[in-house]
Amino acid sequence: MKPRSSRTLFNCLHILLLAISVHLCLGASMNEEYAVLGGGCFWCVEAVYQGQKGIASVTSGYAAGKDPHPTYEDVCTGKTGHAEVVRIAFDPAVISYEKIIDLFWDAHDPTTLNRQGADHGTQYRSIIVAQNPEQLEVAKKSLARAQSRFRSPIVTEIIEGAEFFPAEAYHQDFYERNPNHPYNRAVIAPKLDKIKSMTEKKDH
Repeated sequence: MKPRSSRTLFNCLHILLLAISVHLCLGASMNEEYAVLGGGCFWCVEAVYQGQKGIASVTSGYAAGKDPHPTYEDVCTGKTGHAEVVRIAFDPAVISYEKIIDLFWDAHDPTTLNRQGADHGTQYRSIIVAQNPEQLEVAKKSLARAQSRFRSPIVTEIIEGAEFFPAEAYHQDFYERNPNHPYNRAVIAPKLDKIKSMTEKKDH
């Protein structure tokens, strides 16, 4: 039997390295965690978190209500009990849940009950849906720290384990797909500029 050629050995090593690479990629995806929160219209909250380092995806949807099949039209009536929320998939090795919640306080006004700007109704309430007891504790401590930044009491609802229901497809990536929409230009764009400015000040 002839000894293996150096080319064959190289190919074997190449395949081995590819296998290790795939394993590491799969391992990284297994570390993905979720944060669910709402601060008014989900278009706004979605836009705030998209593009942040460590954020894999942001999905608009509904949570914390009693309807097992919520639609946008039903949620808008305020009768389902659901709030407009986003589910954030993130890598905790890059961005912590604590930092996600810290940004949440800057992304909206948590002191207005069932209201954000011109949006009124329980579906626009400020809410954090913890995915486990650890997140619940982090959210409560973050709220306590954030209170000193606001003159009025924070009214954010903090609960654990409510099921998340994705919103209709036309709500997803709304700001990115519709930058010239009147709501996006009047409400979301200024909000993003404000948050960018605040982030830059914190980094200096």
